[in-house]
Amino acid sequence: MQQLIRYGLVGLVSNLTIYFVYLLITYLGVEPKTAMTLVYIIGASIGFIGNRKWTFAHRGDPTSAALRYVLAHLCGYLLNFMILFTFVDRLGYAHQWVQAAAIIIVAGFLFIVFKYFVFRERVRFFEKEE
Repeated sequence: MQQLIRYGLVGLVSNLTIYFVYLLITYLGVEPKTAMTLVYIIGASIGFIGNRKWTFAHRGDPTSAALRYVLAHLCGYLLNFMILFTFVDRLGYAHQWVQAAAIIIVAGFLFIVFKYFVFRERVRFFEKEE
């Protein structure tokens, strides 16, 4: 539960900031999926350190975690892209509301993936106890 609260705090601050940047650059004329791509890359890059160190207190190999983190965010990005494509391009909803909902959906997806795949605690079954 503590990890979820920390993840929520990190996510709330970073996602609100990123969302306002998204709104600003779409207001300036950048297409919504392009804007989402730009802010997604920025947010994911910043989030690795905060989530690894503070949210999940991961002590494993940072290189392996970084590779899993990139894979997790690639899936999160594709999920976000498909949400925008489906609800904005195909169904005609306002991109501002769709992206706001997508942030929440993708954040939930990523919490689960981070906890059980990216920053998981290593379980060793055949290790001798000393």
